[in-house]
Amino acid sequence: MKARIDVSTRRDLSVAIAGIVSSFAFGALSSKVFGQHASTSKGLTEINPSLRTSLHQQIDLPAPPKRVFEVLLDSKQFAAVTGLSAEIDSTSGGAFKTFGGLIEGRNVELIAGQRIVQAWREASWEPGFYSLVHFELTEKGEETSLVLDHSGFHEGDFSHLDPGWHERYWEPLKRYLIRPQSPQ
Repeated sequence: MKARIDVSTRRDLSVAIAGIVSSFAFGALSSKVFGQHASTSKGLTEINPSLRTSLHQQIDLPAPPKRVFEVLLDSKQFAAVTGLSAEIDSTSGGAFKTFGGLIEGRNVELIAGQRIVQAWREASWEPGFYSLVHFELTEKGEETSLVLDHSGFHEGDFSHLDPGWHERYWEPLKRYLIRPQSPQ
């Protein structure tokens, strides 16, 4: 699924994201109707991962969901996790630029301690092209089970995005969360 979005206004962004979400939902529905499931189908994407335009990951993090949510949406803490500058407006509809401006987008939906949905893009992508990133946070004892669904990116980007989430997000985030917290 390729999505070209002109985001002149928040309303334009909302309409475009609704289209992406419905396309994603239709894809999930059609998979069930035709007896395929993304994690078990033996389609072309398994033969040629460069055709994949979505990914699914699950990771356990050593902190409660509220803390993980806070770190992912706080400029100072996110910059401390990645070692690169971050500007994050932590409100629904708020813009963000992370990894020194290499990643940018808008928060589409925020449910404190539970869910973050973002229109997400690499700054090098053509203007107006956004993918959809969905973080679902679930309490698991004193930890967080985080499920990531990233969809709507270009064919060919899977090979760097899939390992990139582990290398740039999950591993640094784990290290950051196990460090003793200092007063902010």
